[in-house]
Parts: sequence; C-alpha cells; structure tokens
Amino acid sequence: MTSLSVETLAADAAEPITSAGNAQLGIAVLAGIAVIVLLITRFKLHAFLALTIGSLALGAFAGAPLADTIKSFTTGLGSTVAGVGVLIALGAILGKLLADSGGADQIVDTILAKASGRAMPWAMVLIASVIGLPLFFEVGIVLLIPVVLLVAKRGNYSLMRIGVPALAGLSVMHGLIPPHPGPLVAIDAVGANLGVTLALGLVVAIPTVIIAGPVFSRFAARWVDIPAPEKMIPVRPSEDLEKRPGFGATVATVLLPVVLMLVKALVDIVVDDPDNGLQKVTDVIGSPLIALLAAVIVGMFTLGRAAGFSKERLSSTVEKSLAPIAGILLIVGAGGGFKQTLIDIGVGQMILDFSKDWSIPALLLAWLIAVAIRLATGSATVATISAAGLVAPLAEGMSTGEVSLLVLAIGAGSLFFSHVNDAGFWLVKEYFGMNVGQTIKTWSVMETIISVVGIVFVLLLSLVM
Repeated sequence: MTSLSVETLAADAAEPITSAGNAQLGIAVLAGIAVIVLLITRFKLHAFLALTIGSLALGAFAGAPLADTIKSFTTGLGSTVAGVGVLIALGAILGKLLADSGGADQIVDTILAKASGRAMPWAMVLIASVIGLPLFFEVGIVLLIPVVLLVAKRGNYSLMRIGVPALAGLSVMHGLIPPHPGPLVAIDAVGANLGVTLALGLVVAIPTVIIAGPVFSRFAARWVDIPAPEKMIPVRPSEDLEKRPGFGATVATVLLPVVLMLVKALVDIVVDDPDNGLQKVTDVIGSPLIALLAAVIVGMFTLGRAAGFSKERLSSTVEKSLAPIAGILLIVGAGGGFKQTLIDIGVGQMILDFSKDWSIPALLLAWLIAVAIRLATGSATVATISAAGLVAPLAEGMSTGEVSLLVLAIGAGSLFFSHVNDAGFWLVKEYFGMNVGQTIKTWSVMETIISVVGIVFVLLLSLVM
C-alpha cells in the first residue's frame, strides 16, 4: 500500500490499496457514507466513532485488506490532526480569552451604542462577523444570543430582524473563513494556500452575509413574528468583572491573525520571490501557527491582563478552553482518516475518470457533494471533511486561486439547509423559543441562502481568475 502524505492529497490516488472497478468503488463509497449517516442519525453515535466505523466499512466494501484500511485511516487521522490540531487549539484559547475577559461584550456594547433603528440589523451582522472570526459557531451563539434577546426586548425590535443577521454572521464565518475547523481541514486536504483562501473567503463572505442577514431578515420577521423569550435571557459573561479591555485593543487582537495572514498572501503575490528578505519574514509571521500564536500571546495582555486577570486566572482560562475542543479534534481527525481511506482505495481517480465526461464544473461538483453529505449527516464539519477527500484529486493542475475557490465551494455546500439532524438547528430553536416549523422558515432557509449565494459568488470569481 502507498499511504499518501498531507502534501500529496491533491494529487492522484497513486497505487490504490484495492484493484476494485469503478462500479464497486462507487457502491463502496455510498455504502460507507450510508453507514456513517445511519450511525449518526439513527443510532445517535458520536461522529468520531461513526467516522471510524464508516472508514473500516468503506475499505471492506471496496475489497481492501483490513490491515491496509487501518493504516490508511490512522495515517489520515495523524496527518489531519498534525495539520490543523494546533490551530484549532489556539483558536479556542483566543475565543475563550475574548469571552471571559469581557472583550466580546465590549465590542457588542460599543457598536450597539452607536447603532439604532434601521442600522441595528447591520450592527448585529457586524458584531457577529467580528466575534465569529476566532470563535466556534456554538460558542458564538451562546455568547451572542443574550445580546440579541436584550436588544430585541429593550428596543422593541422583531426578534428575527435582530437574530437572523447575527446568526448569518456566525454561520458564514464558520463555513467559509479559517481558522474554523471545516475550512482548515479542506485547505489541508486539497493543498490550498491559507492566505489566499482567507482573502477570497472574505470577498465571498461579505455579500453573502449581507443577503442572508439584514436583507433576508426582513422576510423572516414577517414569516415568524415572535417576542424574545424571557426565560432565555441569561446573565452576560462579563457582568461580574470590575473592568473590561478597551474596544480598540480588543478588535486589534481579534483581527491580528487575519491581518498577518493577509499580509503574507499579499507579499507572496506582489513579490513572488522566495529569496526576498521581506517575503521570508512575512512567510514566517503570516503562517497560521505563528499568526494565531501571536494573537493568543497578545490577547493575554490586551484581554486577560486588561480585565484584571491574575497569572493563575489566565492559566485557568487557557486550560478550560482546551477541554471542550477534544471532541472537535477527534471528529476532525477521524474525518481525515475517512478522507485518506477514500483516496487510498482509488476513489479520487474514479471521480477523475467520471468527471472527464461530465460538463459540470469542478467547483459545482464539489458544492453538490458537500450539500448531499450535509443533508444526510447534519454536520457541516463532516460534510466539509468528506467532500474535501472526494474532490481533492480535482485540485491537480488548478491555479492557487482556483484551489482556494474549491475550498470555498465545499464550505458553501456544507451549510446547505440545516434541519432536524443538525445540532445547530435545535440550539437556535430552543434559544429563540420557536417551534420546528418556525425554525425551518427562518434558520433553515437562511442557511440555504448562505449556501446558494456563496456558490454563486464562488463561480463568479472563477470566471475572472
């Protein structure tokens, strides 16, 4: 068996571990994905275990030796965690510092103090987008929901008019912008440039979040007109703090890794000389690891110390931030194992063989695959990981920009129509006090708009790149 490294994931599925024909491989892929879907949806098994069992089933259905399948899975798991595990951990630490120090509340309060009336939905999408950069989606929801409910109640606004823009901002960041786990894994799988993907992701994200947020919220408010549920307005995280970090310092800390990575991408494009001194420096400080590590270290002073945290409190905050991401890391790792198994049994070459006769663009194919897995499993992260593994060979021969657009196409597809098999669906339903029908009319439709508008802008960008 030839195990493929992270660097060769975008290349051919060289020397597959099974000589099965395309028909058998196609059936094996469908059966493997069906096993994962069944275990997650029917038996409520944790996604890590479902992906692990599904990978073994995939190899068995394809006729691959069990030992080779196990080796493929463990190789993919190790490579994926090595590639993105530290970045996810650093993002979690930064997010925890932002929340516990009151920095997130400071951003919220400052922007809301300057917004009113018709500007409020735009203020909410801005808040959610800025805060959503370093935070996982679920953490962002927990952090922002109290603000949404308070603003809706005190300002007598429609809950949907305020809530939908905030949810759109968080969701777009989650699906399209690194350092969120899904985009990071897709970047790793197809060999994309993180800085270029981040830059193009922002280009796609801005119009997408406007259409799915403030614009769509007008219609959502008409379809579902409900008041903010009193019982769901909790105490805000920073109310027990004597002081909070400043607005400027907080925003600068949150945007620091983004700026460093964008500077690296810009210098790589403009200078384009590996021996140039400036490019050597920006290649180091703009690497994801250094950019996020710098933001965490700076955040300990601009957020933690500014809020009066002692050294012990800072240490405790860092420790508490890492425990909740254990499950995420395991899911991402197992997804990487599943992806590597797909590639090693020859599925990548099978897709290349089939797609030669198709008139469908590679970007649209990637989106459709992610949509199908998202609808089946309910998990945006699982959809992104699985789709990235399936379409990785299509990245061969693509330009740097096209490979980044492939990542964004997968990310957009992973957000399509969240419904009852998605934990986010129930989280939004309960926080906003809606029934299932109302949640579908608002949250599910909003997610679909994000997905469709996202792929439209990705395809438009592909015409000019």
